[in-house]
Amino acid sequence: MENQIISGLNSFLIFQLGSDKFAVNIGHVRKIHEMTHITKVPHAPELYLGVINFFGDILPVIDGRVKFALKRKEFSKNTCIIILMVPLETGIYNIGIVVDQVTQVADIDDQDMNDTPDLGKRFQFDCISGIAKLKDEFVLVLNVEKLFSEKDLTAINTNN
Repeated sequence: MENQIISGLNSFLIFQLGSDKFAVNIGHVRKIHEMTHITKVPHAPELYLGVINFFGDILPVIDGRVKFALKRKEFSKNTCIIILMVPLETGIYNIGIVVDQVTQVADIDDQDMNDTPDLGKRFQFDCISGIAKLKDEFVLVLNVEKLFSEKDLTAINTNN
């Protein structure tokens, strides 16, 4: 079960990028890893920070701020790497995403979830499966299966 996605859970890991909050189903989270040295890979796309040693495996790491069109900033004491299990046609891959901070684990039921607004074909939000309201704030619930485009995955696999 070490690298197995658990389906059917309604528990979500809530994390922050800038002032925005995002959620990923806890079934896709392998580990929350403290910031560590990230080895840069020459000529890698801006999204791709590099690789880390993850229990003897080489793990690609992307910048969550760049992924969601935010400016890069210095890492803080709260910055961490969420290790996600991402299902692809060829198997399940571990990919790290650097976030500003993890805030909580929360249960999000279907009645707490709203559809993403329809903004037309120009704005595609495939990686957002819905918007949840927790207390007085909105949280963008991510669809891990669609979080990375084919282009992102090709860049990660070519540079790894």
